[in-house]
Amino acid sequence: MSGAIDRFMDAARAQGLAPDVLRFPEGTKTAEDAAKAIGCDVGQIVKSLVFMADGRAVMAYTSGANRVDERKLASLLGAEEVRRASPEEARAATGFAVGGTPPLGHPESLTCLVDPALLVWDEIWAAAGTPDSVFPLTPSDLRRVTGASTSDFVVDRG
Repeated sequence: MSGAIDRFMDAARAQGLAPDVLRFPEGTKTAEDAAKAIGCDVGQIVKSLVFMADGRAVMAYTSGANRVDERKLASLLGAEEVRRASPEEARAATGFAVGGTPPLGHPESLTCLVDPALLVWDEIWAAAGTPDSVFPLTPSDLRRVTGASTSDFVVDRG
């Protein structure tokens, strides 16, 4: 396994999880790629997205079927400005590369929000440290290990 997956596994075990990491050489960098490789609905994919809110990194766990509304996110966070973190900012905040960012194992605690659309599934899938690795978990475990609050921060569907 890679060093990133090892770091993820150590953090997962420390939180009482024993994830079954699956690797897909073709990659699972996008939600659509991951859903296709796993054989699940794109809505079951956890996108771990880092945003900068007034210069502070925050994590938005978003259903693969949804997009983040930065204005809603700013309002929820009480921030003047919210923007997507650059790949460098995301790696600095999480310790992992974009496309492989798991929901835990970050060097410092981040403010985390979770998309309510993820909570309707019995099982969801998140990155396990690299763009070609994923693991299943329950929505309740996602909330427990991240401390994420459930908030509506996604683009409304017409």
